[in-house]
Amino acid sequence: MTITITAFERSPDGGKGLARDTRVRWALEEVGQPYEVRLVSFAEMNAPGHLAIHPFGQIPTYEEGSLSLFETGSIVFHLAEQHTGLLPKDRNARARAITWMFAALNTVEPPILELTTARIFERDMPWSEERLPLVKDRVRARLDKLSAYLGVADWLDDTFSAGDLLMVSVLLRLRMSGILDEYQNLAAYVARGEARPAYIRAFTAQFAINASSTSITS
Repeated sequence: MTITITAFERSPDGGKGLARDTRVRWALEEVGQPYEVRLVSFAEMNAPGHLAIHPFGQIPTYEEGSLSLFETGSIVFHLAEQHTGLLPKDRNARARAITWMFAALNTVEPPILELTTARIFERDMPWSEERLPLVKDRVRARLDKLSAYLGVADWLDDTFSAGDLLMVSVLLRLRMSGILDEYQNLAAYVARGEARPAYIRAFTAQFAINASSTSITS
């Protein structure tokens, strides 16, 4: 059965790999599964057909036969369970990897998304200048703990897992802010993730769509 995922017809990030379909692409590349992409415009995201798959009108979605999924974490977890390469075989190591998946999305990402909102969508508000340092401090509070835990290790546990895939994807959102550079081991951790052949293939595929749409409209 063919796997089909959805992605932005024109990604808001311009193909920098920050759109969440990149995370699913990366997971598919890590487990060696071919897939097709259905591009969705912003208008189509709220159309009945798309809402039937993703009730909140977002991307990505995942379809395989009669199975339809939404939410990036759920899709990556499904792929990790169905195929080798993203979850360890050892029971305890597997549980730890799943825990880091939750930590990436539930503990580390929320303050990072708040920073994105503050920097981009709230920057013209009269209180933005006062609020921004507080938001940055909340991000650093998470990174302080994560950096201390990672130490000099390559990955969060013994080997690369779905937990690392999601954590690296989350931390990538900090690159433009400069905060990631304050943590040498975390910056190196992200670079290791980006250097994985599966990530390079996923990023290249996501970037190609945006490069194509730009050339067509320019």
